[in-house]
Amino acid sequence: MTTSTTAYRRRRLLIPAMTTLLLLSVLVALGIWQIERLAWKTALLAAIDHAEAAPAIPLPPEPTQFEKVRVQGRFLPNLAALYGAQVRDLPQGPVLGGQLLVPLEREGGPMVLVDRGWVPEHAATPTPRGLVTVDGYVRAAEHPGWFSAPDDQVGRRFFTLDPVAIGRALGLGPVASFTLVALRATPGPAVGEPLPAEHLPRPPNDHLSYAITWFGLAGALLVIFVTYSAKALRS
Repeated sequence: MTTSTTAYRRRRLLIPAMTTLLLLSVLVALGIWQIERLAWKTALLAAIDHAEAAPAIPLPPEPTQFEKVRVQGRFLPNLAALYGAQVRDLPQGPVLGGQLLVPLEREGGPMVLVDRGWVPEHAATPTPRGLVTVDGYVRAAEHPGWFSAPDDQVGRRFFTLDPVAIGRALGLGPVASFTLVALRATPGPAVGEPLPAEHLPRPPNDHLSYAITWFGLAGALLVIFVTYSAKALRS
C-alpha cells in the first residue's frame, strides 16, 4: 500500500470523523444534563418527603413549590370556579368533574385560591362558613401554551391554573401568585364534599434512564465509527 493511498483513505474519514465528534459531543452533553437533572430531582423528592412528614408551617410571604403550609381565612363560595376536566370512577359510574377553586380571604395578605379537591361537574358543593384553617401544599402558577384549552370565564371553568388571571376573571382584588392545594385532614370527606389531595405530588424521576440512553447512544455511535474506520482503511 502506497503512502498516497493511505493518505487518501485517511482524508475520506475526515468528514465522518468530524460528524461523529459533533454528535458525540451532543449525546454526551445530553447525558451529563440528565445526570444534573437527576441530582436536582432527587433533592426535590427528598424535600417533598421531608415536607410531608413535617407539620404544616404558617404561610410565608414567598413560599416555595410543594411547601406544606397552613392558612387561615374565610372562603368566598359565591366566587368558586372549576379547574380542568377529569373523569373519576364513582359508585354510580364514571363522572366528569374538575378541581374546585375557592378564593380564601385572609388578613395581612392577598387572597389565596384554594384547590379544595375534585368535585363532579355542576355539583352543589357545601363550603365551610366563618373562619377556617386550611393545610395544603403550594402549587406554582401555570401559563397557557400553544395547545392549552381556552378558559370559559363566563362559566368559571379554567384550564390553565394561573391564579392571577383567574382572580382577575372572577373580579377579585390582589391574588397570590400560587395555588394552595388542600390536603385531606380527616379519613374521608363527607358526602357531597370535594375529594382533596391525600399526599404531596411526586414528580416522576426518570432521569437516570434518560442518561443511560444518551450515553448508550454515544457508545454505539463510537463503535459504529471505529468499525467503519477500520473497514475504510483496509479497503
